[in-house]
Amino acid sequence: MINKNIIALGFVSFFTDMASSMVTSVLPLFVVYVLHEGVDKLGFIVGIATFVSYGFRFVFGYLSDRYKIVKPFVVTGYTISAVTKPLLYFSNGWISVATLRGVERIGKAVRSATKDSLISAYSQKGKSGKTFGFHKSMDIAGELSGSIIAFLALYYLGKNEAIFRELFAWTLLPGLFAMITVLFFVKDVPYTSKKSIQKIKLKDDKALLPVLLLYFAFIFFMFNDSFYMIKAKESGYLLEFIPLLVIVLNLTQTLFSYFFGVKVDKFGAKKVLLFSYLFGILSMLSLYLNFIILGFILLGLFTVSSLNAIRAYISSEAKNKGSIYGIFYAGVALSGALGASFIGLIWRYFGETRAISISLVALILIGIIFLTQNREHKT
Repeated sequence: MINKNIIALGFVSFFTDMASSMVTSVLPLFVVYVLHEGVDKLGFIVGIATFVSYGFRFVFGYLSDRYKIVKPFVVTGYTISAVTKPLLYFSNGWISVATLRGVERIGKAVRSATKDSLISAYSQKGKSGKTFGFHKSMDIAGELSGSIIAFLALYYLGKNEAIFRELFAWTLLPGLFAMITVLFFVKDVPYTSKKSIQKIKLKDDKALLPVLLLYFAFIFFMFNDSFYMIKAKESGYLLEFIPLLVIVLNLTQTLFSYFFGVKVDKFGAKKVLLFSYLFGILSMLSLYLNFIILGFILLGLFTVSSLNAIRAYISSEAKNKGSIYGIFYAGVALSGALGASFIGLIWRYFGETRAISISLVALILIGIIFLTQNREHKT
Protein backbone atom coordinates (compact mmCIF):
# COMPACT_ATOMS: atom_id res chain seq x y z
CA MET A 1 0.00 0.00 0.00
CA ILE A 2 1.48 3.33 -1.09
CA ASN A 3 1.31 6.13 1.47
CA LYS A 4 -1.31 8.82 0.74
CA ASN A 5 1.33 11.56 0.94
CA ILE A 6 3.26 9.91 -1.90
CA ILE A 7 0.04 9.61 -3.91
CA ALA A 8 -0.65 13.33 -3.39
CA LEU A 9 2.94 14.15 -4.29
CA GLY A 10 2.49 12.02 -7.40
CA PHE A 11 -0.37 14.28 -8.51
CA VAL A 12 1.78 17.33 -7.81
CA SER A 13 4.42 15.91 -10.13
CA PHE A 14 1.74 14.97 -12.67
CA PHE A 15 0.50 18.54 -13.07
CA THR A 16 3.99 20.05 -12.93
CA ASP A 17 5.35 17.68 -15.57
CA MET A 18 2.29 18.26 -17.72
CA ALA A 19 3.23 21.94 -17.83
CA SER A 20 6.91 21.11 -18.35
CA SER A 21 6.17 18.80 -21.26
CA MET A 22 3.97 21.42 -22.92
CA VAL A 23 7.18 23.46 -23.03
CA THR A 24 9.85 20.84 -23.71
CA SER A 25 7.85 19.07 -26.46
CA VAL A 26 8.14 22.15 -28.65
CA LEU A 27 10.94 24.29 -27.20
CA PRO A 28 13.78 22.82 -29.34
CA LEU A 29 11.64 23.40 -32.44
CA PHE A 30 10.78 26.91 -31.26
CA VAL A 31 14.46 27.77 -30.72
CA VAL A 32 15.83 26.30 -33.97
CA TYR A 33 12.97 26.79 -36.44
CA VAL A 34 11.00 29.79 -35.06
CA LEU A 35 13.72 31.90 -33.44
CA HIS A 36 16.21 30.60 -36.06
CA GLU A 37 18.97 29.93 -33.55
CA GLY A 38 21.51 27.17 -34.25
CA VAL A 39 21.79 23.71 -32.74
CA ASP A 40 24.82 24.95 -30.82
CA LYS A 41 22.60 27.58 -29.14
CA LEU A 42 20.08 24.84 -28.33
CA GLY A 43 22.94 22.92 -26.71
CA PHE A 44 23.80 25.95 -24.57
CA ILE A 45 20.16 26.32 -23.51
CA VAL A 46 19.95 22.64 -22.57
CA GLY A 47 23.29 22.90 -20.78
CA ILE A 48 22.31 25.95 -18.75
CA ALA A 49 18.92 24.49 -17.80
CA THR A 50 20.47 21.14 -16.88
CA PHE A 51 23.23 22.68 -14.79
CA VAL A 52 20.91 24.97 -12.85
CA SER A 53 18.32 22.22 -12.39
CA TYR A 54 20.75 19.67 -11.03
CA GLY A 55 23.66 21.76 -9.77
CA PHE A 56 21.84 23.43 -6.90
CA ARG A 57 20.19 20.22 -5.71
CA PHE A 58 23.21 19.39 -3.58
CA VAL A 59 22.84 22.69 -1.71
CA PHE A 60 19.20 22.13 -0.86
CA GLY A 61 19.69 18.42 -0.20
CA TYR A 62 22.44 19.29 2.27
CA LEU A 63 20.35 22.02 3.92
CA SER A 64 17.44 19.60 4.17
CA ASP A 65 19.55 17.03 6.02
CA ARG A 66 21.29 19.56 8.25
CA TYR A 67 18.33 21.70 9.27
CA LYS A 68 15.51 19.18 8.80
CA ILE A 69 13.71 21.24 6.15
CA VAL A 70 11.66 19.32 3.59
CA LYS A 71 8.16 20.53 2.69
CA PRO A 72 9.01 24.28 2.63
CA PHE A 73 11.66 23.57 -0.03
CA VAL A 74 9.24 21.37 -1.98
CA VAL A 75 6.51 24.05 -1.96
CA THR A 76 8.94 26.83 -2.91
CA GLY A 77 10.38 24.82 -5.78
CA TYR A 78 7.02 24.00 -7.33
CA THR A 79 5.92 27.63 -6.98
CA ILE A 80 8.96 28.98 -8.84
CA SER A 81 8.42 26.50 -11.67
CA ALA A 82 4.72 27.27 -11.96
CA VAL A 83 5.27 31.03 -12.22
CA THR A 84 8.21 31.10 -14.67
CA LYS A 85 7.11 28.68 -17.43
CA PRO A 86 4.39 30.98 -18.83
CA LEU A 87 6.93 33.83 -19.16
CA LEU A 88 8.49 32.00 -22.15
CA TYR A 89 5.59 33.57 -24.05
CA PHE A 90 7.65 36.78 -24.19
CA SER A 91 10.98 35.24 -25.33
CA ASN A 92 12.55 36.62 -28.52
CA GLY A 93 16.02 35.07 -28.54
CA TRP A 94 18.07 32.19 -27.19
CA ILE A 95 19.45 34.26 -24.30
CA SER A 96 15.99 35.07 -22.95
CA VAL A 97 14.94 31.43 -23.37
CA ALA A 98 18.07 30.26 -21.55
CA THR A 99 17.52 32.77 -18.75
CA LEU A 100 13.90 31.78 -18.16
CA ARG A 101 14.71 28.09 -18.39
CA GLY A 102 17.47 28.64 -15.87
CA VAL A 103 15.17 30.41 -13.41
CA GLU A 104 12.48 27.76 -13.87
CA ARG A 105 15.05 25.04 -13.25
CA ILE A 106 16.04 26.72 -9.98
CA GLY A 107 12.58 25.69 -8.80
CA LYS A 108 13.38 22.13 -9.82
CA ALA A 109 16.66 22.34 -7.92
CA VAL A 110 15.01 23.60 -4.73
CA ARG A 111 12.50 20.77 -4.59
CA SER A 112 14.13 17.69 -6.11
CA ALA A 113 16.51 16.30 -3.48
CA THR A 114 14.10 17.21 -0.68
CA LYS A 115 11.21 15.63 -2.58
CA ASP A 116 13.18 12.38 -2.90
CA SER A 117 13.89 12.50 0.83
CA LEU A 118 10.16 12.91 1.47
CA ILE A 119 9.35 9.95 -0.79
CA SER A 120 11.99 7.86 0.96
CA ALA A 121 10.60 8.81 4.39
CA TYR A 122 7.11 7.60 3.49
CA SER A 123 8.29 4.43 1.69
CA GLN A 124 7.79 1.01 3.26
CA LYS A 125 11.04 -0.65 4.31
CA GLY A 126 12.52 -2.62 1.42
CA LYS A 127 9.94 -1.26 -1.03
CA SER A 128 11.58 1.99 -2.12
CA GLY A 129 11.94 0.75 -5.70
CA LYS A 130 8.18 0.27 -5.97
CA THR A 131 7.52 3.68 -4.41
CA PHE A 132 9.92 5.52 -6.70
CA GLY A 133 8.50 3.54 -9.61
CA PHE A 134 4.98 4.74 -8.77
CA HIS A 135 6.10 8.35 -8.39
CA LYS A 136 8.09 8.24 -11.63
CA SER A 137 5.06 6.81 -13.43
CA MET A 138 3.03 9.84 -12.27
CA ASP A 139 5.87 12.09 -13.45
CA ILE A 140 5.84 10.57 -16.90
CA ALA A 141 2.04 10.38 -17.12
CA GLY A 142 2.05 14.16 -16.67
CA GLU A 143 4.72 14.52 -19.35
CA LEU A 144 2.65 12.31 -21.63
CA SER A 145 -0.41 14.52 -21.13
CA GLY A 146 1.61 17.66 -21.86
CA SER A 147 3.01 16.11 -25.05
CA ILE A 148 -0.51 15.23 -26.22
CA ILE A 149 -1.64 18.81 -25.59
CA ALA A 150 1.34 20.13 -27.57
CA PHE A 151 0.62 17.79 -30.50
CA LEU A 152 -3.08 18.66 -30.61
CA ALA A 153 -2.28 22.38 -30.50
CA LEU A 154 0.19 22.19 -33.41
CA TYR A 155 -1.94 19.81 -35.47
CA TYR A 156 -5.32 21.50 -35.11
CA LEU A 157 -4.46 25.13 -34.37
CA GLY A 158 -1.39 25.47 -36.61
CA LYS A 159 2.38 25.50 -36.23
CA ASN A 160 2.96 29.23 -36.40
CA GLU A 161 4.81 31.29 -33.83
CA ALA A 162 1.62 32.42 -32.05
CA ILE A 163 0.63 28.83 -31.23
CA PHE A 164 4.05 28.08 -29.74
CA ARG A 165 3.75 31.14 -27.52
CA GLU A 166 0.18 30.34 -26.47
CA LEU A 167 1.31 26.86 -25.39
CA PHE A 168 3.81 28.46 -23.05
CA ALA A 169 1.10 30.69 -21.57
CA TRP A 170 -1.28 27.76 -21.03
CA THR A 171 1.19 26.13 -18.62
CA LEU A 172 0.01 28.45 -15.86
CA LEU A 173 -3.13 26.37 -15.24
CA PRO A 174 -1.55 22.97 -14.40
CA GLY A 175 1.14 24.83 -12.47
CA LEU A 176 -1.52 26.31 -10.19
CA PHE A 177 -3.09 22.87 -9.64
CA ALA A 178 0.33 21.55 -8.55
CA MET A 179 0.87 24.44 -6.12
CA ILE A 180 -2.52 23.93 -4.46
CA THR A 181 -2.02 20.17 -4.11
CA VAL A 182 1.45 20.34 -2.55
CA LEU A 183 0.42 23.12 -0.20
CA PHE A 184 -2.73 21.50 1.21
CA PHE A 185 -2.47 17.72 0.65
CA VAL A 186 1.19 16.79 1.26
CA LYS A 187 2.45 16.48 4.86
CA ASP A 188 5.97 17.27 5.95
CA VAL A 189 8.42 14.55 6.96
CA PRO A 190 7.71 13.56 10.61
CA TYR A 191 11.06 14.55 12.09
CA THR A 192 11.21 14.07 15.84
CA SER A 193 12.90 17.44 16.29
CA LYS A 194 12.77 19.89 13.42
CA LYS A 195 15.07 22.40 15.06
CA SER A 196 17.97 20.03 15.69
CA ILE A 197 21.09 20.38 13.55
CA GLN A 198 22.44 17.14 12.15
CA LYS A 199 26.14 16.64 11.54
CA ILE A 200 26.73 15.28 8.07
CA LYS A 201 29.55 12.77 7.42
CA LEU A 202 29.73 12.26 3.68
CA LYS A 203 32.69 9.88 4.04
CA ASP A 204 30.19 7.32 5.34
CA ASP A 205 28.77 7.13 1.81
CA LYS A 206 31.97 7.08 -0.26
CA ALA A 207 31.30 3.48 -1.36
CA LEU A 208 28.53 4.82 -3.60
CA LEU A 209 30.89 6.99 -5.67
CA PRO A 210 32.04 4.44 -8.31
CA VAL A 211 28.46 3.76 -9.39
CA LEU A 212 27.58 7.47 -9.43
CA LEU A 213 30.71 8.56 -11.34
CA LEU A 214 30.13 6.07 -14.16
CA TYR A 215 26.52 7.22 -14.40
CA PHE A 216 27.69 10.83 -14.69
CA ALA A 217 30.05 9.84 -17.53
CA PHE A 218 27.20 8.05 -19.31
CA ILE A 219 24.95 11.11 -19.01
CA PHE A 220 27.72 13.30 -20.49
CA PHE A 221 27.70 11.37 -23.76
CA MET A 222 23.99 10.43 -23.87
CA PHE A 223 21.96 12.69 -26.16
CA ASN A 224 19.31 14.84 -24.49
CA ASP A 225 15.82 14.35 -25.95
CA SER A 226 16.08 17.84 -27.48
CA PHE A 227 18.74 16.53 -29.86
CA TYR A 228 16.54 13.54 -30.67
CA MET A 229 13.81 15.96 -31.71
CA ILE A 230 16.12 17.94 -33.98
CA LYS A 231 17.44 14.68 -35.47
CA ALA A 232 13.86 13.65 -36.20
CA LYS A 233 13.15 16.95 -37.97
CA GLU A 234 16.37 16.67 -40.00
CA SER A 235 15.40 13.09 -40.93
CA GLY A 236 12.19 14.28 -42.57
CA TYR A 237 9.53 14.24 -39.85
CA LEU A 238 7.03 17.08 -40.16
CA LEU A 239 7.30 19.63 -37.38
CA GLU A 240 3.75 19.15 -36.11
CA PHE A 241 4.27 15.39 -35.70
CA ILE A 242 7.45 15.57 -33.63
CA PRO A 243 5.50 15.94 -30.35
CA LEU A 244 4.10 12.48 -31.18
CA LEU A 245 7.62 11.13 -30.80
CA VAL A 246 7.77 12.79 -27.38
CA ILE A 247 4.47 11.05 -26.61
CA VAL A 248 6.11 7.73 -27.56
CA LEU A 249 9.02 8.59 -25.24
CA ASN A 250 6.77 9.51 -22.33
CA LEU A 251 4.34 6.62 -22.88
CA THR A 252 7.25 4.17 -22.78
CA GLN A 253 8.39 5.62 -19.46
CA THR A 254 4.86 5.60 -18.05
CA LEU A 255 4.27 1.96 -18.97
CA PHE A 256 7.61 0.69 -17.67
CA SER A 257 8.37 2.89 -14.64
CA TYR A 258 6.57 0.77 -12.06
CA PHE A 259 7.83 -2.40 -13.76
CA PHE A 260 11.46 -1.35 -13.38
CA GLY A 261 10.82 -0.23 -9.81
CA VAL A 262 9.60 -3.74 -8.95
CA LYS A 263 12.60 -5.27 -10.76
CA VAL A 264 14.96 -3.09 -8.71
CA ASP A 265 13.45 -4.51 -5.51
CA LYS A 266 13.68 -8.07 -6.88
CA PHE A 267 17.08 -8.17 -8.61
CA GLY A 268 18.95 -5.17 -7.20
CA ALA A 269 19.70 -1.68 -8.48
CA LYS A 270 23.01 -2.51 -10.16
CA LYS A 271 21.56 -5.22 -12.39
CA VAL A 272 18.76 -2.93 -13.56
CA LEU A 273 21.28 -0.13 -14.10
CA LEU A 274 23.35 -2.42 -16.35
CA PHE A 275 20.29 -3.08 -18.51
CA SER A 276 19.58 0.67 -18.61
CA TYR A 277 23.04 1.26 -20.09
CA LEU A 278 22.27 -1.30 -22.77
CA PHE A 279 19.03 0.53 -23.58
CA GLY A 280 20.95 3.82 -23.87
CA ILE A 281 23.54 2.35 -26.23
CA LEU A 282 20.88 0.73 -28.43
CA SER A 283 18.95 4.01 -28.48
CA MET A 284 21.94 5.93 -29.82
CA LEU A 285 22.61 3.15 -32.34
CA SER A 286 19.00 3.47 -33.54
CA LEU A 287 19.50 7.21 -33.95
CA TYR A 288 22.66 6.56 -36.00
CA LEU A 289 20.72 4.15 -38.26
CA ASN A 290 17.78 6.59 -38.59
CA PHE A 291 15.38 4.29 -36.71
CA ILE A 292 13.95 7.35 -35.02
CA ILE A 293 10.84 5.87 -33.36
CA LEU A 294 12.84 2.94 -31.95
CA GLY A 295 15.42 5.42 -30.70
CA PHE A 296 12.76 7.32 -28.73
CA ILE A 297 11.38 4.08 -27.25
CA LEU A 298 14.81 2.91 -26.13
CA LEU A 299 15.60 6.38 -24.76
CA GLY A 300 12.48 6.10 -22.62
CA LEU A 301 13.55 2.68 -21.34
CA PHE A 302 17.03 4.00 -20.51
CA THR A 303 15.71 7.07 -18.70
CA VAL A 304 13.12 5.38 -16.52
CA SER A 305 15.17 2.28 -15.65
CA SER A 306 18.36 4.20 -14.82
CA LEU A 307 16.62 6.83 -12.68
CA ASN A 308 14.61 4.27 -10.73
CA ALA A 309 17.72 2.16 -10.18
CA ILE A 310 19.94 5.05 -9.05
CA ARG A 311 17.35 6.66 -6.80
CA ALA A 312 16.46 3.35 -5.15
CA TYR A 313 20.19 2.50 -4.79
CA ILE A 314 20.76 5.75 -2.90
CA SER A 315 17.63 5.20 -0.81
CA SER A 316 18.81 1.75 0.32
CA GLU A 317 22.57 2.37 0.63
CA ALA A 318 23.09 6.02 1.64
CA LYS A 319 23.27 7.14 5.26
CA ASN A 320 22.87 10.86 4.41
CA LYS A 321 20.13 10.52 1.84
CA GLY A 322 19.36 14.20 1.19
CA SER A 323 23.05 15.02 0.73
CA ILE A 324 23.73 12.03 -1.52
CA TYR A 325 20.67 12.79 -3.62
CA GLY A 326 22.06 16.30 -3.87
CA ILE A 327 25.49 15.02 -4.96
CA PHE A 328 23.78 12.76 -7.49
CA TYR A 329 21.83 15.64 -8.98
CA ALA A 330 24.86 17.93 -8.89
CA GLY A 331 26.89 15.35 -10.81
CA VAL A 332 24.12 14.98 -13.37
CA ALA A 333 24.09 18.79 -13.61
CA LEU A 334 27.75 19.10 -14.47
CA SER A 335 27.89 16.10 -16.79
CA GLY A 336 24.58 16.89 -18.49
CA ALA A 337 25.38 20.59 -18.98
CA LEU A 338 28.88 20.01 -20.32
CA GLY A 339 27.69 17.09 -22.42
CA ALA A 340 24.85 19.05 -24.04
CA SER A 341 27.19 21.94 -24.87
CA PHE A 342 29.82 19.53 -26.22
CA ILE A 343 27.31 17.65 -28.39
CA GLY A 344 25.77 20.90 -29.68
CA LEU A 345 29.16 22.22 -30.75
CA ILE A 346 30.23 18.94 -32.39
CA TRP A 347 26.89 18.80 -34.24
CA ARG A 348 27.17 22.44 -35.34
CA TYR A 349 30.73 22.27 -36.68
CA PHE A 350 31.22 18.58 -37.63
CA GLY A 351 27.70 17.33 -38.34
CA GLU A 352 25.16 15.11 -36.64
CA THR A 353 26.78 11.84 -37.78
CA ARG A 354 30.09 12.68 -36.12
CA ALA A 355 28.32 13.75 -32.92
CA ILE A 356 26.32 10.51 -32.73
CA SER A 357 29.38 8.37 -33.51
CA ILE A 358 31.52 9.93 -30.78
CA SER A 359 28.76 9.54 -28.21
CA LEU A 360 28.03 5.95 -29.20
CA VAL A 361 31.65 4.80 -28.89
CA ALA A 362 32.01 6.49 -25.49
CA LEU A 363 28.78 4.94 -24.17
CA ILE A 364 29.89 1.45 -25.17
CA LEU A 365 33.21 1.90 -23.34
CA ILE A 366 31.45 3.13 -20.18
CA GLY A 367 29.06 0.16 -20.29
CA ILE A 368 32.01 -2.26 -20.54
CA ILE A 369 33.73 -0.59 -17.56
CA PHE A 370 30.56 -0.85 -15.45
CA LEU A 371 30.13 -4.54 -16.37
CA THR A 372 33.79 -5.29 -15.58
CA GLN A 373 33.59 -3.46 -12.25
CA ASN A 374 30.61 -5.43 -11.07
CA ARG A 375 32.11 -8.76 -12.13
CA GLU A 376 35.23 -7.98 -10.11
CA HIS A 377 33.14 -7.20 -7.02
CA LYS A 378 31.33 -10.53 -7.34
CA THR A 379 34.57 -12.47 -7.50
